[in-house]
Amino acid sequence: MKELKEVRFNEQNIQLQDNVVKGSILPEKIAELGRTITVKGDTVVEGPVFASKLTVENGSLDIHGAVFTQIELYVNTDATGDITFRHSVGSADSVTSRGRNCKLVFHSDINAKSVALCNAFVAGSIYADDIVLENCVVIGGVFAAQELSLNNSVVGTFNAPIVNIAQTVSLLLPSAFSMEPIIAEPGARLLNLSLADLGALFRGVPQSPTSGYIEMSLSDDEVKTHLINEEVQKTIRSYTVVGKVLAVDLLDTDKFQNHFLLSAVGLSSQLLKTYDLGPDKDGNPATLSFDRLYAFFFDLMAGKLDIQPISGKFSISQFAEKYK
Repeated sequence: MKELKEVRFNEQNIQLQDNVVKGSILPEKIAELGRTITVKGDTVVEGPVFASKLTVENGSLDIHGAVFTQIELYVNTDATGDITFRHSVGSADSVTSRGRNCKLVFHSDINAKSVALCNAFVAGSIYADDIVLENCVVIGGVFAAQELSLNNSVVGTFNAPIVNIAQTVSLLLPSAFSMEPIIAEPGARLLNLSLADLGALFRGVPQSPTSGYIEMSLSDDEVKTHLINEEVQKTIRSYTVVGKVLAVDLLDTDKFQNHFLLSAVGLSSQLLKTYDLGPDKDGNPATLSFDRLYAFFFDLMAGKLDIQPISGKFSISQFAEKYK
């Protein structure tokens, strides 16, 4: 990155380009509560940010502190470069990005009234009333109070009253939840990767023969739970493969190192050293750096990694042999 100029300000509308902000951008008086911030490119903010509206017209942008906006955090559709939020992001209204040519990364949670993201990587979870994700990776959960739309994305799990899916949606955890039946577009697939050997895929070595993805059936893998009290009656639908997970755990106690991958993403900004999963196919350490994990999960989302389907075949004699 080019040399950045330190900037100080107290204006109502701030424009940042080729600047480094050594501290925070927080209001010091009532008049500054309505302040808008526009990032035109190559900006580093080393502290937290509060704004009425934060617009990112172009990268690169690196905000080290938490971010909160009263109206909107918006990333322009034609933005390019690296746009990084290293702590939690919140908005009283919306967090929106349609940018397809930028590297948008949230290292922690997002909390807003509505969230709409495209080509984004979220190391934490998303909480909102309405959520729309397209070509996204969310390592944690996606929790919508009203409606959730997922299009070709990888998420840890989800929970929403109304869920729409399109293309391929993959789960990293065994279960996900909705109130109404999931609405799937023609050709949409719901895959569960909780038994895929992600560690072997990350290292580039052969996958365990007992591992693989599970293609979930929206009817056969649905479990209904009815919750009733004196005033309210609710139906919760759980889409789960937990029974298959328990069966494989009995056969193979090796968890395919999946938990190391997911923990490394979520704790990346807090770890004091970079760990590795052991040797890769070339004998070099498969280091769990954030850049490598970002590339790995986006390759997973884009279908560039050949994950084998799980066979699902086992016998009672295998249990007896294992625990003699």
